[in-house]
Amino acid sequence: MKKYQIALIFICLLTLTFSCDQETNKYTIETEVGNIVFEVYPDKAPITVANFKRYVDQNKFDGASFYRVVRMDNQPKDSVKIEVIQGDFTGKEYYFPTIEHETTAITGLKHLDGTVSMGRFKVGSTAAEFFICINDQPELDFNGKRNPDGQGFAAFGQVLGGMDVVRKIQSGETDYQTLKKSIVINKLRKY
Repeated sequence: MKKYQIALIFICLLTLTFSCDQETNKYTIETEVGNIVFEVYPDKAPITVANFKRYVDQNKFDGASFYRVVRMDNQPKDSVKIEVIQGDFTGKEYYFPTIEHETTAITGLKHLDGTVSMGRFKVGSTAAEFFICINDQPELDFNGKRNPDGQGFAAFGQVLGGMDVVRKIQSGETDYQTLKKSIVINKLRKY
């Protein structure tokens, strides 16, 4: 009987530990048009995830917004077209130092439908801007053609629920790629 009880306690502890680990890697973006739940992959993209968590832990994304949407119809000058929604807060004084670029060649992640990734201009300029892919976006991966340097973008997470909200945000009225009415991120918290 004791062996059974000890085994049962051990299984419960393992289950609790596994559940806790999973919870800490899931996040909810609460917006006025609905919630988006996603998970991050610290084992695959440790630098990018640590950077993202730092912003979340200090509530930097609360009050930020999804301000940019890229659709097939609003990028006439781009030879390589993508579909994403992009979020950030205003005021670079809120940014932590930029981080090293973790390419998809390093992480093994791909820019698929619902992938959460970091925005950047040049390699080493990643701070807090993030985006969510709508449909598969292989041109955002390492060796992709969207960015001339071929380094792609740093994927670090995946949407688990709320892609309907992502698509609703993407369908908003725009002036070129800027939403006429930004979608406020009320909170971005651990799930």
